[in-house]
Amino acid sequence: MEAFSIRGVSKVYGGAAPTETLSDIHLTIEDGEFLSILGPSGCGKSTLLEILAGLQLPTSGEVWFGGEKLKGPGIERGVVFQDPSLYPWRTIYKNVELGLEFRGVAKNERREAAQRYLDLVGLRGFEHKYPHHLSGGMKQRAGIARALANSPEVLLMDEPFGAVDHLTRLQLQDDLLKIWAAEKKTVVFVTHDVSEAVFLGDRVVLLSPRPGRINQIFQVSKPRPRKRDDVELLKIQNDIYAAIHDVKSQDSLEFTI
Repeated sequence: MEAFSIRGVSKVYGGAAPTETLSDIHLTIEDGEFLSILGPSGCGKSTLLEILAGLQLPTSGEVWFGGEKLKGPGIERGVVFQDPSLYPWRTIYKNVELGLEFRGVAKNERREAAQRYLDLVGLRGFEHKYPHHLSGGMKQRAGIARALANSPEVLLMDEPFGAVDHLTRLQLQDDLLKIWAAEKKTVVFVTHDVSEAVFLGDRVVLLSPRPGRINQIFQVSKPRPRKRDDVELLKIQNDIYAAIHDVKSQDSLEFTI
């Protein structure tokens, strides 16, 4: 079953010198899939994610979600950004329940949902702390819990681990896969880290430099749990690097090994 159907999507930003960021994107994302979107800086990865979230509209083309044409944001699509943007005057518990509060959900239901997802992301015991008491990785876990508390069908994640140290990043990757397995959500995960894309994803979509087009799609069929040094995963990484080096403007690409 399809979660998203992306049909000929392009995005042009206007002004004195219009800039085409995305060009003719055609892609189907399956329900329950973990899809990694990989590409160099400025190729339109984040723009594509924001279009899926309904935060931007395509200049041309259409996005269909759950069999209906996408027209704007919705609670069925949760978004996690690189900066979790927690409100500093609210406790972690209060941050996580914020979306439910806005929707008028009863206090006891908000409490149960917030506690469930704080437990799921490993933040039990930190409910009444404030954001400045938490490490970067813990703040990102709180951001994921806040997105999950609204019970979305899809998690859209825009380089969520880009601002944490390497060891924390690896731990967050493992934690995210456990959450994905437990919650059965569709996940669309934007990154410029090749190993991260391959380790996490069922498929890896490689975008070309601006304007972003789909250069190639790589299937990652290795069963989970996976080991990062698995020969099959390393081969896929090498195949992706080979595709990257085939791009004419490779000198301008920025990827992480």
